[in-house]
Amino acid sequence: MLPETGFVIFAKRDCPTCELIEPVLQQLSGTDTCLISQDDPAFPRNVSAVLDDRELEQSWRHNIEFVPTLIRMEKGREVDRTYGWDVREWRRITGQPDLGKGLPEFQPGCGSLSVAPGAAEHLQVRYGESGLKSRKIELGDWDDPIEACFERGWSDGLPVVPPTDVRILRMLSGTKRKPDEIIGRIPPFLPECTVEKVAISAVMAGCKPEYMPLVLAVVETALVPYFSLHGILATTSFGGPIVIVNGPIAKKLGMNWGFNALGQGNRANNTIGRALQLLVRNFGGGRPGEVDRAALGSPGKITFCFAEDETDPTWEPYHVSQGFKREQSAVTLFQGHGVETFHDDKSRTPEQLARSFGMGLNTIGHPRAQKAHAVIVLSPEHYAIFRDGGWGRKQITEALNRYSVRPGKDIIAGADGIPLGIDPGRANEMVPKFAPDGLLIVRAGGPAGLFSGILPGWGSKPAEVGPVTREVRE
Repeated sequence: MLPETGFVIFAKRDCPTCELIEPVLQQLSGTDTCLISQDDPAFPRNVSAVLDDRELEQSWRHNIEFVPTLIRMEKGREVDRTYGWDVREWRRITGQPDLGKGLPEFQPGCGSLSVAPGAAEHLQVRYGESGLKSRKIELGDWDDPIEACFERGWSDGLPVVPPTDVRILRMLSGTKRKPDEIIGRIPPFLPECTVEKVAISAVMAGCKPEYMPLVLAVVETALVPYFSLHGILATTSFGGPIVIVNGPIAKKLGMNWGFNALGQGNRANNTIGRALQLLVRNFGGGRPGEVDRAALGSPGKITFCFAEDETDPTWEPYHVSQGFKREQSAVTLFQGHGVETFHDDKSRTPEQLARSFGMGLNTIGHPRAQKAHAVIVLSPEHYAIFRDGGWGRKQITEALNRYSVRPGKDIIAGADGIPLGIDPGRANEMVPKFAPDGLLIVRAGGPAGLFSGILPGWGSKPAEVGPVTREVRE
């Protein structure tokens, strides 16, 4: 029982400072002092009444961050506290001028077990209120939570991490934003989405708490009307959101822009994009065969997220080309799919490579398709050819657009017996493959290999929608 008026002392045996002041703890033990041990009720020795707090309930309720902690109580209310060993503070609070005589005047304390990594969320759920507003699903004692997620249709076909209260609280610790802050409405059914709902999807996707600022930025970017998340969900085409990350946050989160940047193996790359897709599926209601009408889909509809390689100072990163500073973190969402291969290991000059690239780009969708959009993922070796020839982003973009222009006579409807094509009245025109600003160029990939990637855009994309870039708020 804690004293209404007196002293409460929290300690643990596994703390050199607590062991140092064991004589002080023994001296203070009595009817007006409660000694609470976090790890061993037999510590301090020779004290008959030590409160066992190995479950850490009292430590959590008293917000103990360090041991030893001395608290003075008056009429059931805390009026003073100190932590660690500071002989002047302990003497002042206890009113005992000779306390700790012969001991060092100062020694810092140790971390409380109640604030050990992972403990805070468990203790909050066990002894307090989680504050979470989402409906809780109770499972039977013998139910497998992962299988339950499959059975209820909450999975994208791969196992998800069951979103327990503890995991959700831990995910929310990765952002300063309040759990009930409304982010927007999630297509297709447009329920209001809060930070808490995003955290739940981030848990299920396998994200770490430190990913939350980026995950929130991805969701907010996807909800910009110009991106048309509902449109890319409901189309019969292949595409989905492709997430491209720029700035310091990519390195901070350990994202991959090198070897296998578009593939498996990197937790941040794969789970951040997946969090958005699971949110749309489970909260927005966008399920395949229902509102999601993709005829074939693509693996990228599970996740498609990577970082741009910004390690070459001669290259202008994509977010900088959109008006952001290099030191800013930003995320770009593009409606697309992929990956299509561009392989040229013979070109040695920028002009040769650009002409060759133009040929490769003309196959997007169909050789006769026009007003196309695409992301070019330029590999280090291909970029080196452009760089060594003095070409940067502007020159590369202009050249790829120039060399993907085709004679109208080659792509008119009916040519070579193929009904698909442009109006025959345009036979004498030179027809661009891409819409204005239809090419988005980024750098990524391993240092060896004369391969670059082409990520085709939404084939039937309306003219009033397109990629969106926004700053990441940390």
